Amino acid sequence: MPQLLPTIEQIAVLQQASNFGYQYWQTKTNVAQSFLKSYPLTQTLDVQHIKDLIRDYTLDEDYQLADEASVMRGLRHLRNLLMVRWIWQDALNLISLEQLTWELSKFADYCLIFAKDYVYQDLINRYGEPYFFDEKNKPQKDDLAIIAMGKMGAEELNLSSDIDLIFVHQGQGETVVDPLKQPGSKAAKSIDNKKFFTKWGQGIINLLDKNTQDGFVFRIDMRLRPWGDGSDLAIHLSALEKYFAQHGRAWERFAWLKARIVNPVTFSDSLKALIKPFVFRYYVDYSAFAALREMKSLIQNQVEQRQDTDNVKLGAGGIRDIEFIVQSFQLIYGGRVSDIKVKNCLQAMSQLEKHGFIDAVTHEQLAQAYRFLRRLEHGIQAINDEQTQRLPQDAMQRHQLAQVLGFADWAALLAKLNEYRQTVKIPFDELVSDRQQSDEQLQVDHQHNLSELEQKLSADNKDKLSQFWQSKLITGLSEEAKTRLNAAYPILINGLLHSDLSDDAINVALPRMLTLLEAVSRRSIYLVMFAENPTAAAKLIPMLAASPWIASELVSYPVLLDSFIREKYRHLPDKAELSDILRQQLLRVEPNDEEGLLNAFRFFKKTQVLAVAASDVLADRPLMKVSDSLTFIAEVVLEKALQRVFGELVKKHGYPVNAQGEPVSEAHNGFAIIGYGKLGGLEMSYSSDLDLVFIHDIDEEAMTLGEKPISGMKFAARLAQKLMNYLTTQTRDGRVYEIDMRLRPSGQAGMMVVSTHAFELYQMHKAWAWEHQALVRARAICGDSRVMTRFDQIRKEVLCLPRDKDSVRIEVSTMRHKMQDHLGSKPHTKQQGLFHLKQDAGGLVDIEFIAQFAVLAYANSYPALAVWSDNVRIFEALAKTGIIETEICQQLTHAYLRIRSMTHRLALAEQPILVDEAQWHELRNFVDAQWHRLIGQRPE
Repeated sequence: MPQLLPTIEQIAVLQQASNFGYQYWQTKTNVAQSFLKSYPLTQTLDVQHIKDLIRDYTLDEDYQLADEASVMRGLRHLRNLLMVRWIWQDALNLISLEQLTWELSKFADYCLIFAKDYVYQDLINRYGEPYFFDEKNKPQKDDLAIIAMGKMGAEELNLSSDIDLIFVHQGQGETVVDPLKQPGSKAAKSIDNKKFFTKWGQGIINLLDKNTQDGFVFRIDMRLRPWGDGSDLAIHLSALEKYFAQHGRAWERFAWLKARIVNPVTFSDSLKALIKPFVFRYYVDYSAFAALREMKSLIQNQVEQRQDTDNVKLGAGGIRDIEFIVQSFQLIYGGRVSDIKVKNCLQAMSQLEKHGFIDAVTHEQLAQAYRFLRRLEHGIQAINDEQTQRLPQDAMQRHQLAQVLGFADWAALLAKLNEYRQTVKIPFDELVSDRQQSDEQLQVDHQHNLSELEQKLSADNKDKLSQFWQSKLITGLSEEAKTRLNAAYPILINGLLHSDLSDDAINVALPRMLTLLEAVSRRSIYLVMFAENPTAAAKLIPMLAASPWIASELVSYPVLLDSFIREKYRHLPDKAELSDILRQQLLRVEPNDEEGLLNAFRFFKKTQVLAVAASDVLADRPLMKVSDSLTFIAEVVLEKALQRVFGELVKKHGYPVNAQGEPVSEAHNGFAIIGYGKLGGLEMSYSSDLDLVFIHDIDEEAMTLGEKPISGMKFAARLAQKLMNYLTTQTRDGRVYEIDMRLRPSGQAGMMVVSTHAFELYQMHKAWAWEHQALVRARAICGDSRVMTRFDQIRKEVLCLPRDKDSVRIEVSTMRHKMQDHLGSKPHTKQQGLFHLKQDAGGLVDIEFIAQFAVLAYANSYPALAVWSDNVRIFEALAKTGIIETEICQQLTHAYLRIRSMTHRLALAEQPILVDEAQWHELRNFVDAQWHRLIGQRPE
C-alpha cells in the first residue's frame, strides 16, 4: 500500500525548506494530514482534481454555494494547503518544474473562472445583464475575458507569483434589467457597461487578492492593461484595437506575447485577431531590433545601477535575461514561423532550435540554466511564502537552501549559480548587438566610396543615380523612411564596390539596385533589414549583377528579401525539411481560404527557388545539387497540393472505392502524379514547367461513401482538375507552376486522368515510339504508394519490350530531326558562328536522345537500363553493360553536365542559350561522333 502520510525524514526536509510550510504543518497537522491522505505528495494533480477542490472548498455545510466571506475563507485555506504541498513536493524532488508550474497556473485559472462566475451572479441581481450593440446595431449580451499575462499566460507560474491580468469585454452599452424579476426582491438598477465591468473586475480582485486573516489566494496585478494604473479596469475591443494601433509600445509587445485567454468567451477569436498582429508582424520584424537594443540596454543599465547580484531573476545572467533572449527571437521571427509562437519558455527554446535560430548547444545550456534558476527561485520563495527572487542573507537559511537543492554547502550552490549566469550572459550579450554582422566589423567610408563610385559609373548610370535621388518617390518619402534609406544606402554602395565585381558588372548591378530600392522604399521596413544586416545585405549585389531574373523577383516580391538576408541559401534543405517548411506555412491558412492557400504555395516556391539561386550564385553549388533542390521543391508542392485537394473532395463527397472494392484513405488515396521531362529526370531548372500525367486505381463506376456521393470517375476527374487549378491559377503574383499535360495518353484529346489499367493498355498497344522515349524520363512523384509502384512496373515492362534496334534508330533519328529543324539554329545564326546549346547537333538534346535510344534498344537484354529516369544514372548503368565503353559514358555525362551548367547560368542572366561555337567545338564534335556511332546518319 502506498505511503500516504509524510515520513519523519520528509517532515525534516520540509523544516529545512520552508518556515511557512513547516509552521503550517505544526499548527494544523490534522488538517494537513487529512488533505495529504486524499492528495498524497507522490500524486500529481490534473484539471479535474483542481476543479473538484475549488468546488469542495466553496460549499457550505448544506453543500450549497457559500456566502462571500465563507468562499473567501475556503479558497484561502485551499491555497495554503496546496502551497504547502507544492513546496514539499518540490523540496523532495517529487514533481517536475513543468508539472509544478502547470498545476499552479491551472489553479489560478480555475480560481479566476470561479470568481468571475460568482461575482457575476450578484451583479446581475443588482444591475441586470450587460449588453452591447454589434456591427448590425443589434443588442448582444456582453461578457468578460480574463487575459493572463506573463508567467501565468505561459502557464509557468512560480510558487509565490502574483498574477498579471487584463480584463476585456466586447463593447459599450448598458445593463438590461430582467422584467420578470421576482416581486418583493431587491430592485435592480441599470448601469452602463463601463461601471458594470469595473465592478465585475473589482469583485474578482477582492475575492482572490484581498489579504484577510486567512491570507490571500493570489496577488493580482493589473498594471499591464492599456494606459496602466488610473485607466479603466476593463477595456472593450474597439478601444483595445485603437490602443494597439496608436499607442502600443515595444515592451507591450513583449508583454502581450504571453497573453492567454483564461476563460471561454464567444469573442475569443476576435480578441486573438487583435492581439496577433500587434505582437507578431507578418514579415520578419527587423524594425524591432532598435527597440530590442533599447530594452536590452535598459536591462543592462538596471543591473549595473543596482549591482543586484543576489537577484536570480533580475541580476545579470538571470531568468529575465533568458526570457529576453527567447522572446526577442519570437518577436522578430514569429510572424513568419508559426511554431515559435508558443508562450512557454522551455517549449519556445525547443522550437527555436528546431528552426535554426539557436544551436543545439545553446538550447541545452539555456534550458539547464533556466531549470536551475527557476528551481532556485522556488526554493527562495518557499522559505517564507514570499514573492522574492533574492538570495537569503541569513547563514542558516542559505545552508538549508543549499541542502534542499542538493548541494553540500552554500559555496557550492553559489559556484553553480555563477556558472549558469555566465552561460546565459554570453548569448544575451550577443543578442541584438549594434548591428547583426560577423565579428569582423564592417567599416564603411561612405564619402570615399562615393568618390570611387563616381569614377567607375558610366555617364548613363550617373544620370540614373541622380534621377533616383531627385524622383518624386524618394523626395516624397516620410522622414522615417528617408532616415532608413540614408542608413541602408551606404551599406549597399559599399557592397557594390567591395564584391570583387568588374566595372562592367558594377554598371549592370547599379540600375537593378536602384530599382529594388525604389520598390522597397514604399515599405521601408526592408531598408531596416539592410541596415541591420550589413554583411548579408552586401552579398545582395553579386546576385543583382548576376541575374536580372533574381533582381526582378526581388523587386516584385520584396518579402523574398527576408530569406536572403537571413542567408537561408547557406543550407539548402532536403526534401523532408522542405516538406516540413511548407506544412508549417499551410497551417496558417484557414480551411476554406483558397486564396490564402494559393498564396502559401506561391510564397513557398518563390522563397525556396530564390534560396537555390542565391546558393548557385554565391555559394557556387554543384549543378546536381541545384537541380535536386529545384526538383524537391516541385515534388513537395505537388505532394501537399494533392493532400489538400483530396481532403477537400473527401469532406464534400466522401471516400471513393478502389479497384479492389476497398474504401481509399489518406495514406492510400488511389491517385498518383507522374512526372515526365525535367521533373521526371531530376533536372529541374529555374524556369522549368512541369510535365505531368495523372493515373488512378479508383473504381470508376462505384459511388463515393459520403452524403453527396459521386462516381469514382468524377471524383478522380475533379481531383485532377482542382489540382490543376491550384497549381496554374493566374493571379497578380503569377502561377505556382506552368503545367504541361500533353504527354498523357492520347495527348490533348485524352482524359486528364486515366486508370492504371487504361495507362498500361495504351502504352502496350497504342503509344507512339516518341511516347516510349518520353517514358524513359518518367517517374512517380507522389500519391498512393501502391499506384506509384504499379506505374513503376508498367514503365519497366514497356521499356523492356523487345524492339528492333534499326527501327529504334530510325524513330529516334526522325524525331530528333523534327526537333532540330523546328527549334535549332537557323542558317544565318550558324553563319554568325553561334551554337544553340540545347537543340543544335552535338548539343544537350543529342545526349538525351542517345540515353533514350540506349534504354529502348537494349533494356530488353539489360533491364537495369530501365531503372533510372535521369541521364547521369542511365549512362552509369550503360557503362556497366559494356555496350559503350565506360570512358565514353563518363565523357557523355561530363559533356551533359557542362552544357546544363551553362544553360543554368544563362537562364539566371536571362540570356538566350546561343554561345560562341568555337568554345564548344570540341565537345560538339565528340557528342556528334557518338551520335553517328550509336544511331547513325542524321536525316538530310
